[in-house]
Amino acid sequence: MIRTERLRKVYFPPRSAPVEGVKSATLAVEPGEIFGLLGPNGAGKTTLLRMLGTIIVPTSGHCWIAGLRTDQNPDAVRQHIGFLSGNTKLYGRLTAREELRYFGYLHGLSKERIRRRTEELVEILGMEEFIDRRCDTLSTGQSQKVSIGRVLLHDPEVLILDEPTTGLDIMTCQTILTFIRNAKHSGRSIIFSTHYMTEAEILCDRLAFIHHGEILATGAKESLYEKTGTTNLTDAFVRLVNDANAVPS
Repeated sequence: MIRTERLRKVYFPPRSAPVEGVKSATLAVEPGEIFGLLGPNGAGKTTLLRMLGTIIVPTSGHCWIAGLRTDQNPDAVRQHIGFLSGNTKLYGRLTAREELRYFGYLHGLSKERIRRRTEELVEILGMEEFIDRRCDTLSTGQSQKVSIGRVLLHDPEVLILDEPTTGLDIMTCQTILTFIRNAKHSGRSIIFSTHYMTEAEILCDRLAFIHHGEILATGAKESLYEKTGTTNLTDAFVRLVNDANAVPS
């Protein structure tokens, strides 16, 4: 459902040397799988996910979403994607219902389809109490539920989640984690970026460690532990980074 082949992104800032944000990333995510993308801030996670989401264009390499190459028909690809980040913003002057309706129209949904999907999501996400309140009056947890509804409104097969729990309180984090589990059970392909190793250990079927734009290793938790001689993701990541930084003798 998600596939990349030697995906690379180079930035060319004015009056300074080029910066390689992602270096030749190759990975695949199957339906019904949560694939974790782990690394510290600045590792290249967001750059990689934005290429998958057709937000930025790769310098080289290719990626496919639902069998479509992202650089050939990005509008069609977007119909298969739900993109959620930790800093997703809502339009404060709109009610939660109007927010969903607006994004439904952007996705080309009919008025009746938007109405039905809104009713379904209100029930699934427990938004009955605030669906007709303005978004600038909502709590953090309520706002995040609206953001999730916005992501799911067009019923995408692929979810791209870019550090969606960063800076959130415990209860709101639980809302996000429950949403991710339910999405997996419904057969969606999920790529989940985080620097919280505990979340990744709980949720992810397979993972990739990324550091300085390079994918250091990919696999199930058990295979990564075996490869690194460790028993948790934090130690595994540190071992891989140390090995990558080691100067050959």
